[in-house]
Amino acid sequence: MTRRIFTDFDGPIMDVSERYYQVYLYCLDKIKKPEQIVKTLSKSEFWELKRSQVPEKEIANLSGFDEEKQCIAFAHLRRATVHTNPYFDYDRLIDSAIPALQKAQQSGIDLAVMTMRRRRELEPVLDQYNLRRFFPSDRIFCLDDDYVKTVDTQDKPKLMKTAQANLPKVEQQWMIGDTEADIIAAQTYQVPAIAVLSGIRNQNQLEKYKPSQIFPNLLASITTILHKQ
Repeated sequence: MTRRIFTDFDGPIMDVSERYYQVYLYCLDKIKKPEQIVKTLSKSEFWELKRSQVPEKEIANLSGFDEEKQCIAFAHLRRATVHTNPYFDYDRLIDSAIPALQKAQQSGIDLAVMTMRRRRELEPVLDQYNLRRFFPSDRIFCLDDDYVKTVDTQDKPKLMKTAQANLPKVEQQWMIGDTEADIIAAQTYQVPAIAVLSGIRNQNQLEKYKPSQIFPNLLASITTILHKQ
């Protein structure tokens, strides 16, 4: 039986929590007034707010910014900074990601990566962690460097459309991801969507989009897929 797994990159493979937290600290420092007292959230507090999809302006407010314009400035700066160098250097490979990909590959599953990263943001990391052994060039679906982003829930289904149009047909396929964009992209093309809790959404947020299943991480997802065969 021919089978394929699409996996998102940030969340299932890379832990981005430290990058997001460092950007939060940077924005806090940049936006506060010289004598202003702010309440710096701990990483765990901040990350749970992110995973719960608490709006940026509310995170700013919880951190001690009570002026609307400060909250707006914080939100704008965070969005402008979070996908820039040198902050990508804070990303870390999730420990169980390589064993998960090896397990899938050894079982004959065709692997493809599908991510909202731009090519210039993705390719250095693929090289750094020797991930091209799992994802040949025609199994890499990412945004071109000059692509004009809209929102992930619209952009990611476009990547899935390209993949479904260009890859060889398989008898079974799955999409593993950590956000609503992954789930919507899969559901749009009748691909079973598996959500993981190792990324930027918590269980409550993921359940709203009705994925086929929710697992702790990529390894648990792939292990379950293989056991069902």
